[in-house]
Amino acid sequence: MIRVTKLHVKYGRREVLHGIDLTIARGELVGLLGPNGSGKTTLIKALAGLLPAASGRIEIGGADLGGLSHRERALKISCVMQRAEAPAGFSVRELVLMGRFAHTGMLSGYGPLDYAAAAAALKDAQAEDLAERQASELSGGEVQRVLLARALAQGRELLLLDEAVSALDMARRVEAYDLLAELNAGGSTVLSALHDLNLAALYCPRLVFLKAGRIALDGPTAEIFTEANLKDLYETDIRVAAHPVTGAPQAHLVPGARAAALG
Repeated sequence: MIRVTKLHVKYGRREVLHGIDLTIARGELVGLLGPNGSGKTTLIKALAGLLPAASGRIEIGGADLGGLSHRERALKISCVMQRAEAPAGFSVRELVLMGRFAHTGMLSGYGPLDYAAAAAALKDAQAEDLAERQASELSGGEVQRVLLARALAQGRELLLLDEAVSALDMARRVEAYDLLAELNAGGSTVLSALHDLNLAALYCPRLVFLKAGRIALDGPTAEIFTEANLKDLYETDIRVAAHPVTGAPQAHLVPGARAAALG
């Protein structure tokens, strides 16, 4: 579904991604992790076509991303970026319907399929109760639910998420990832960048860790989510233990790391 070959991405003269090679098969649910500044957001933006590659190649569904029109990209990729804001002057329902722009002609209005897709997306994102509110009046967590609904209305084949649940409380985060797991079980390919190690380990069978703009680790969660790997990546003391219900590996920070480092 996604094939990245020798990808380099720059902000001005500063190179952020250095020769990324990554393949994600159709139907995978992959967590993208790494310390601050490791390049997670940059990679998601590049995959979504929001940042140009300095060199290298990105293929989505076998097609060269650089050769796709904006509409063609929108039909293949649905994206939720971090810190996105809801525009003023639109209701939530209108905002979610905007996700259908690639499915309608320039002069065509929304049809029954578009309204049905928006309604289903609002329901799945648990945002039905927000439908008639003004999008600009929502809290940060509500905005994230609505933007997820807009992405679902746009399409569910490939979802790229960048900290898409960071403003949600714990219960809502679990609900959001329960939904992503359900979508994945139904055939959606999901790449989700997040900081929450434990949430990623609970839901993502495969993890990709970036550090300093390069892939540091890539593999099955059960194999690479280890104390040694996490200590090396995050440069702090981390202990790993099994989740009491699922058995998934979970990370636990050790207080006093700063004092020990100053030691």
